Amino acid sequence: MKNLNHLFVATAISLILFTGCEEKIDSPVIPINPDLAEVEPTPCENPPLPLWYLQQLYSWGQEASFILADTNIHIADLALMHTVYFENSAANQIFGPNGEYTEQINQQFNGLKSFWDMESDQIILVASRGSMLEDRVKVVKTYQAHYGYSDHKANVYADSIATLLQTYPQFLNGQHPAFTFNQLAIPDTILSRIGQIPDKIIIGDGLLQGYEALGYGAIAPQAILAHEFGHHIQYELGILIKGMSLIPKTARRIELMADAYAAYFLSHPMGGAMQEEGMQQVSEVFFNIGDCSFEANSHHGTPTQRKAATEWGYRAANDLRPHDQILSILEFARMFDAELENIVKQ
Repeated sequence: MKNLNHLFVATAISLILFTGCEEKIDSPVIPINPDLAEVEPTPCENPPLPLWYLQQLYSWGQEASFILADTNIHIADLALMHTVYFENSAANQIFGPNGEYTEQINQQFNGLKSFWDMESDQIILVASRGSMLEDRVKVVKTYQAHYGYSDHKANVYADSIATLLQTYPQFLNGQHPAFTFNQLAIPDTILSRIGQIPDKIIIGDGLLQGYEALGYGAIAPQAILAHEFGHHIQYELGILIKGMSLIPKTARRIELMADAYAAYFLSHPMGGAMQEEGMQQVSEVFFNIGDCSFEANSHHGTPTQRKAATEWGYRAANDLRPHDQILSILEFARMFDAELENIVKQ
């Protein structure tokens, strides 16, 4: 069970830093790591989403589920990493196993770009899809690009992937949610072996399927997208820098702030204009990707902290007057940091 829980943390939570970068950016306009108070761990239990995810793996049987955690095959990460390196166009992207979320997500993406006071036309929106596991060429390229495998080794492991898909019908030919249970925001990056990778937001089909199973299919796509857009705001401000090292309290601040950015947009009359009932579901979406890994450098905040950050963002949109004005990205970050100590006490 311990290995599978670690796998959930590695795949399901929002990944925010692309560490293979080779560029520098200008100095941040606000502190990257302000003087954040240490917080004593509070009672914490895994929310329904990771429990659903783990149940999917347990249903496979022990042998099949542990293949997902194999650090040589990397079958759990291949679809995501292929999207990171090679999906560099927003054209013909579909979201959801059958494209059922495509219109919903694209419409909101346009709203986000017009809402916030930053240049965002360069950000592309792409999907992580498990069907790539059936494409041997894509598998080989991903092994070489991300893991640095030789041509021979990449081809050997690509053969292994093909065999595994035939051997274990529970993998659904790569289209099981476990292979795309992820979301990610990465900045513009140049890699020596690949070239230019643009600013992008990646949404995995598997994560959308998980939320659909829990009854949040109508809300989760908007919430996930708005959260990842919040990370691009942080790149713009210098709160996030490519390849920066995180410690638990700074990772928690970054994630909770992205939740708040998302909630502010989703509830603002000039943004998503969601009402209280919809925003309650948004808070539950973020509650479900909280974690109890207080000592992990990738700690994203507990479920209750993430709910609290969402509720603060909702109040910021509804309490401030006049309603036809929008806070700047910088002013919002400063207001959030002023409130952060209270949020993490939840």
